[in-house]
Amino acid sequence: MESQSIGYMDRPVPEGTDLRVEIDKLRKEKNAIILAHYYQTGEIQDIADFVGDSLALAQWAAKTEADIIVLCGVHFMGETAKILCPDKKVLVPDLNAGCSLADSCPAPAFAEFVAQHPGYTVISYVNTTAAVKAVTDVVVTSTNAKQIVDSFPADEKIIFGPDRNLGNYINSITGRNMLLWDGACHVHEKFSLEKILELKVQYPEAEVITHPECKRPIIEVSDFVGSTAALIKHTMLSDKKQFIVATESGVIHDMRKKSPDKEFIPAPPNDSTCACNECEFMRLNTMEKLYNCLKYESPEILVDPEIQKKAVLPIKRMLELSEL
Repeated sequence: MESQSIGYMDRPVPEGTDLRVEIDKLRKEKNAIILAHYYQTGEIQDIADFVGDSLALAQWAAKTEADIIVLCGVHFMGETAKILCPDKKVLVPDLNAGCSLADSCPAPAFAEFVAQHPGYTVISYVNTTAAVKAVTDVVVTSTNAKQIVDSFPADEKIIFGPDRNLGNYINSITGRNMLLWDGACHVHEKFSLEKILELKVQYPEAEVITHPECKRPIIEVSDFVGSTAALIKHTMLSDKKQFIVATESGVIHDMRKKSPDKEFIPAPPNDSTCACNECEFMRLNTMEKLYNCLKYESPEILVDPEIQKKAVLPIKRMLELSEL
């Protein structure tokens, strides 16, 4: 991955600037589209052209006719958009918005791991760098992981990386025995089982809804397990009025918008007194940085052309399988 100076990110915004108005003006002037992940702050979600999970963001990036894609999420999401749209300018508000899960799977080590297991099909979670995707057969998200794993014969030898918790969950519901890379998301790893059980006592009618990146004990006490998009859909369709939400708390903004008559209680982490669990990388993006990003068209995501040619194949395969 190549990148240029990130000096524009923190350039002061003139006092009194109406950020919503100016961002909207710049978006129209430059034929730009703003894509935001559900884990972004509410104000960024509200101004985005489209809000979605990793699969939906990739799908939108693949089909947009905009000249500029602004990806409000973390670095690998910007890379995915650039891989799918090499001829478009892809911007991110803050290049420092990384991902602990992607960081847990260094490309050289993963490539060596793959080389040590010839004959294995390599399935990689979308939360990976472009270089990891380049040694992958098919990419998955938490939305389509089961569907894509199920598309392979039952006796297929599979490497699944990097999220061990998602891999264990997929193994448990498919009867597979995939070989797992030992990586994890720091946000989903640190939910407190004890505190969730306390919340269940406090809110006896509430459902515990959980992302499959969480550890097995959290999943085992959950009433529903699913991807970010699946969790939102479940809360819309459920007759329940209260939900204990075990995923990054940014998603609750969209849940409240779509189900204003329901109550959403963020599940707390085990390492602080905070009542919610936030990804500090996702929260690096701000309205001020989004404004500067559009104004100066920086920072820009650049991907090595040779890596792009290899990485685009497993992403396109994922998109094709997701449409079946």
